[in-house]
Amino acid sequence: MALSCVFSRARIGLESPLVTVEVHLANGLPAFNIVGLPETSVREAKDRVRSAIINCGYEFPAKRITVNLAPADLPKEGGRFDLPIALGILAAAAQLPEADLSQYEFAGELALSGELRAIIGEIPMAMACQQSGRTLVIPSENAEQASWVQQVKILSLSHLSQLFPHFLKQKTLPLVATKTLQAYRSTSHHDIADVVGQPLAKRALEIAASGAHNLLFIGPPGTGKTMLASRLPGILPPMTEQEALSSAAIQSICHQNISPESWLTRPFRSPHHTASSAALVGGGSHPQPGEISLAHNGVLFLDELPEFERKVLDVLREPMESGEVTISRALVKQTFPAQFQLVAAMNPSPTGFYNDKRSTPEQVLRYLNRLSGPFLDRIDIQIEVTRLPRGMWANNSEQGESSSTIQQRVGICHQKQIARQGKANAHLGSAEVRSYCQLVPDDNEFLELAIEKLNLSTRAHHKILKIARTLADMEAVEDIERKHLIEALSYRAMDRILRHLTECITI
Repeated sequence: MALSCVFSRARIGLESPLVTVEVHLANGLPAFNIVGLPETSVREAKDRVRSAIINCGYEFPAKRITVNLAPADLPKEGGRFDLPIALGILAAAAQLPEADLSQYEFAGELALSGELRAIIGEIPMAMACQQSGRTLVIPSENAEQASWVQQVKILSLSHLSQLFPHFLKQKTLPLVATKTLQAYRSTSHHDIADVVGQPLAKRALEIAASGAHNLLFIGPPGTGKTMLASRLPGILPPMTEQEALSSAAIQSICHQNISPESWLTRPFRSPHHTASSAALVGGGSHPQPGEISLAHNGVLFLDELPEFERKVLDVLREPMESGEVTISRALVKQTFPAQFQLVAAMNPSPTGFYNDKRSTPEQVLRYLNRLSGPFLDRIDIQIEVTRLPRGMWANNSEQGESSSTIQQRVGICHQKQIARQGKANAHLGSAEVRSYCQLVPDDNEFLELAIEKLNLSTRAHHKILKIARTLADMEAVEDIERKHLIEALSYRAMDRILRHLTECITI
């Protein structure tokens, strides 16, 4: 027949909408036209497809070829449509055995020899194909990662010539077996037991992991702030299969390969302080995920926090609250998940030390004021990391708790929160805070007085209640007690520093 239809999928952010590749062969002067809003990389498929068909021993039809990529208003980009276009031409020219192509979805970039090259976004494509119930035919290089999607049929293809014997049922393509994620449960290489001393910082780290709270370390150089931050992924609750797939989907559209050993390891992203706002939240004419999306279900570590541009940090305020980021451009608007846990580190002064007499209070305050108040309000726990006492390093012989031990406690606390409210404490909304963080009248009065004296915002008020709720969960008690509020209030180091500096200047 002179008309054929082949299914494929486009890539729009993390979505893979269905694309129907319609090929029509008509009499007339030989021509090859592709319509349906193709970009340059898709229009160039004409030359790749022609050479691949000829080099595979097929006859390229000397007819007027029209390829329609439907729907016509959906932008198409990349080389993923090479394979379905070539297959549609061969089917329309009756050079393939009769087969029910409607049961398949094809994607792959063709080399001039007919070999298949890898594409990006194979995981979102596999997830969409699984919902449609069709069989996905993709290059062999992509089959490994796509097979992590459960209950999806995947055929691995390395050369265009393999399709003829497959449809003829002479030599069928191998069905790729889906992987079991639990078999690759990995552990972190960084153990918190390696950190000498710093009991307060370790305590804060466990609280942050238990309730998914944001954390800020303030201290002079060499006190272990970066070392502590790198240990956080190792004590976080293990990733679920759904979380692993959502994180892997983001990485798959960013040209990143994922090894089976690191599949269930929570992401840890540490961008340099010279990073732009587009690098952090994503951007481009064709929006791509930024660092906050690559840190989805993991940790975003910002070292030397005041060295980041203020406007760069302020663009994080909305994603920190909503857990997603929406990038709008003239012709497209895309939303990427960004449910990350922020860990930041900073020096208390531009010279690195608080009382080294090299900086005046005005200079220190100017340095700290690079961080806006609304941004600091979104950081739940703010603690000072002090220098180790003399002889602590040399005389320390006791081995601290390992990351696996703390992770078990964190996991129990996390499961308690999921069972009670379906989310971590840090993600509770205003109405949920009122419901799950109730206080007795005396404790409520105590907290109100503390908030008034410290001049904290309503958001900071809710943060303190959430931390207190996490502290109660860690002790396996149902009600928030006074001691939990006192400890939660103690994790406001930045407020104390700013208040002290302001008093020194005004005197």
